[in-house]
Amino acid sequence: MKKKAYFFFAALCTFLSCSESVDLNEHRKGIELVVLGTIQDAGSPQIGCEKKCCKDLLAQGVSERMVVALGAVDHDTKQQYLFEATPDFPFQLHHLQQVSNHSELPNGIFITHAHIGHYTGLMHLGKEAMNSKGVKVYTMNGMRKFLTQNGPWSQLVTNSNINLVSLEASKEITLNKSLSVTPFLVPHRDEYSETVGFKIQGKNKTALFIPDIDKWNKWEQSIIKEIRNVDYAFIDGTFYSGAEIGHRNIAEIPHPFIEESLNLFKELSPEERNKVYFIHYNHTNPVLDIENRACKEIQDKGFHLARKNDRFML
Repeated sequence: MKKKAYFFFAALCTFLSCSESVDLNEHRKGIELVVLGTIQDAGSPQIGCEKKCCKDLLAQGVSERMVVALGAVDHDTKQQYLFEATPDFPFQLHHLQQVSNHSELPNGIFITHAHIGHYTGLMHLGKEAMNSKGVKVYTMNGMRKFLTQNGPWSQLVTNSNINLVSLEASKEITLNKSLSVTPFLVPHRDEYSETVGFKIQGKNKTALFIPDIDKWNKWEQSIIKEIRNVDYAFIDGTFYSGAEIGHRNIAEIPHPFIEESLNLFKELSPEERNKVYFIHYNHTNPVLDIENRACKEIQDKGFHLARKNDRFML
């Protein structure tokens, strides 16, 4: 009897590991958040960079690194949402569809601001590509004006490829009975639009998403308090330190260095530190190398580095 049972389970394991018909998402339920990209707007490798951080990737001719974005999937209602429309939109949409097990376009796209890594993926919804119909794009007023008053983005609106839905700061928008999103203003280089972060509220947990901010002390809110009030915090980790950008004037591209954040967050308890996931890495950031001491330091202190395809239940 034992021998028969052994062969039965061995055959079952072989089937499960080899059969293409097995759907790993078939029995998933609830709200799931997935990291679709972790890189700063210009990507990695970055054009014109001759440093080792980009040189090897350029020589390979391919990179799996994607610009920062999150996806939210409601497995119960079969809805899916994107947070940011990046230059890597085609790959990230495909990734989101794999997680959701549905091939439709997103039920909505939330945009934080008008810097190139956060909205230019909308071009793939235009007539030269998908020629989509009425995809909901959630924006603040300044971002809405930017898209409607500047080509080629205005063509997406006039052709009804996208349907702009207005957001208000600190006002929750309900997507369904288990999923809601609240935008909030953060200080950043607002040349073309305001900048927001998002609170993404699932059935059981809440995530904070702040890919871009100038400095924590410029924000009227306390990032410490905000971390304590959520279950996950995906926050600006563009630069590890100022040393990596010696060729640029940091005043022109202010971000909280990860080193600064680690010092600021030292008062957080181990449980609270465990909520923090740095994201939005510049191509120069040493944390992109998992063997670098910077990664070990961050992890030893109880924090995390967001990686593509990290998944979290909300």
